[in-house]
Amino acid sequence: MLRIITDSVASIPASLAEEAGIEIVTLFVNRDGVEYADAEMDLDAFYADIQEMADNIPTSSQPSQHALEQAFEQAAEAGDEVLGIFISSGLSGTYEGALRAARAVKARNIDFSFVMIDSLSCGFDEAWPVMDAVEARDAGGDLAACADAVMKGIESTRFIFTPETLKFLHKGGRIGGAAALLGNLVQLCPVLTVVDGVPETLAKVRTRKKALQKIVDAFKADIEEHGLKQVVVHYIGDAQPAVQWARDVIEPLVGFAVKVLPVSPVIGLHVGPAVGIAYECKNAIAGKVSAPAPMHASAASV
Repeated sequence: MLRIITDSVASIPASLAEEAGIEIVTLFVNRDGVEYADAEMDLDAFYADIQEMADNIPTSSQPSQHALEQAFEQAAEAGDEVLGIFISSGLSGTYEGALRAARAVKARNIDFSFVMIDSLSCGFDEAWPVMDAVEARDAGGDLAACADAVMKGIESTRFIFTPETLKFLHKGGRIGGAAALLGNLVQLCPVLTVVDGVPETLAKVRTRKKALQKIVDAFKADIEEHGLKQVVVHYIGDAQPAVQWARDVIEPLVGFAVKVLPVSPVIGLHVGPAVGIAYECKNAIAGKVSAPAPMHASAASV
């Protein structure tokens, strides 16, 4: 049997993960000395006072080596193969930790087969390739076929978002103080995306309304050129603006109901309150990645 394993930063709801047969390894958030398992948090409750966190931003930590090895060891003992898809190595050390853990389990279980893939992203930009693996597995695909589906998915997805304020990006060291001050004074709203596994500025506009329109313009251009497979609206902080935007703008554009989901706070607390969109096209999106995503595999002994 093939086990598909990812991390909580993919932001896949627990009910969907269970239904799809996806195992989730959690990352952690520490706020004021209290550690929360990302995969078990009530994210809306946690985000309720996010504005108050700007001056004391909670920290995050990746899964322990023990937790990762335990997940892979259980698979090896059951005679299962593992396909692991994890948050971008440009954002977290989770992928490298998973690879070390898989190799350690392989050293103790010579017949253990695995493929570890760096998703080069986060949120549902990470989750869509995971869902592609599920689709391939359920269609009877083997480990190699499922890994191939993930690699193609990574090239065909995009995450575009805009923060309400530059405060969190400044506090987290993502931008300088002068840039943050100037941006807030003139209502500068960056539109951000993820390219080659790290955040990149797609555009800078003067108002939030224009930032949201820039996201829609980029989305429309991609789906017109590459076709649309699936989409979610993401939010950090208050859900209501994202829900309204999804209903008023995104759903009329695509012609079907769109899920509105919170982003893991492991990512969200670096950005602050934000709204965005994560989607997968039917074909590869030019410029999403400049080279194939990192992948490591180990087959069973012959």
